[in-house]
Amino acid sequence: MTLSEIRRSLERLGTEPTRSLGQNFLHDQNLARAIVAGLDIRPGDHIVEIGPGLGALTAHLARPDVRLTLVEKDGRLAAYLSEKFATPDIRVVHADALDLDLRELWGRGPVKVVGNLPYYVSTPLIAKFTSALSPASRLVLTLQLELALRLNAAPRTKAYGAMTVCVNRRWRTSLLRRLPASVFFPVPKVDSAVVALDRRPTADVCPLDEPDFDSLVRRGFSERRKQLRNLLPELKPTWPQLVTALSVPETVRAEELALAQWEFLARLRRPALAQSGAEMFDVVDASDRVLRAEPRDFVHVNNLRHRAVHMILSNRAGEILLQKRSIWKDRNPGLWDASAAGHVDSGEDYPEAAARELREELGVACPPLVRIGKLTPCEQTGHEFIEVYTGSHEGPFFPAPLEVETVAFFPAQQVFEWVASSPSDFSPVFLLCLGLLKNPAAP
Repeated sequence: MTLSEIRRSLERLGTEPTRSLGQNFLHDQNLARAIVAGLDIRPGDHIVEIGPGLGALTAHLARPDVRLTLVEKDGRLAAYLSEKFATPDIRVVHADALDLDLRELWGRGPVKVVGNLPYYVSTPLIAKFTSALSPASRLVLTLQLELALRLNAAPRTKAYGAMTVCVNRRWRTSLLRRLPASVFFPVPKVDSAVVALDRRPTADVCPLDEPDFDSLVRRGFSERRKQLRNLLPELKPTWPQLVTALSVPETVRAEELALAQWEFLARLRRPALAQSGAEMFDVVDASDRVLRAEPRDFVHVNNLRHRAVHMILSNRAGEILLQKRSIWKDRNPGLWDASAAGHVDSGEDYPEAAARELREELGVACPPLVRIGKLTPCEQTGHEFIEVYTGSHEGPFFPAPLEVETVAFFPAQQVFEWVASSPSDFSPVFLLCLGLLKNPAAP
């Protein structure tokens, strides 16, 4: 939209830009097209636009081969957008983007996020859309220049901080362009910049206890001028050995450590415990009778029949609890799965394994479970006999780091529609379990 078009539209609506909502409307069409081009939109994408305002970017996003979700907090503008972009593939949500339920975005195609973020909520919005529950693969955001520089800062610079380290661990950030204040109406008091955030490939992200890493980094940056050893007192006894391993002086400060060094420090402090290939499983025959015990790796490499359990929990509202598997799992990493699942260890029976897996993966006591069926070994089940159980639990849940990315309740109908539209988002075994959920086997 041009500046004159913005003024006319606001006049017709009988409104003015609201300072408390951080409304600054972009009126440079070349920049609007460039920002949209930065999304690299592909057919089938689901584009989420935060704060579309009068639709300066939306006009370039609207195309027949993508879905659009427009999240607008201002009720006057939400109504205007609903009228201006009234097509089946464009959904206008009148809401604060901070209150948007990310669960609703799953199952509608690959998600990319774009928006001119109000300065006062930029940081929490970035945290929200880069969280484990976010389906976004790419974000193109217009931010206050200061914040954009923080996201892209290098070590030993003033802008480099905890946000830089924590965001860049899972996301690759890049500064696309700077924007002068003059391209907005009204003209803000600060300059802006457009940044892109792309989810890093799994191979680029080393295994770590994520909450522990974030806590470590934020404590390290809590008082920038203090030496790091004074901010992390639990590491003082082994500090000389740690800094030697990091190749830094004992007087090092937080801003002097690059991301890889922070990750190395976190691993030295609390080593990541990978799945052990030495775990013992019972090898069973075609009738599920135990033959002998063998190590996990031997069983998997040789495709021997063994046992597992899957539990599907629901709440009082009838929603299904799904688990997003850790990106470091040896099978089906990063896919959605049953509430909890795991192998039956040697010497265990199925109910014992179900109770143990609920404790280990979700941190909850085993509720009364109902067996709804049993899957027989095949390539899709990983050559496992799998007993499937349902149960009811309201939470809270405490997902195991390195095992579970996140868990969330989803309406049952959404899960069924999601599976139908995007089965590759789920583990192959869960698709079979869901069939049992809809049609339980006879006792």
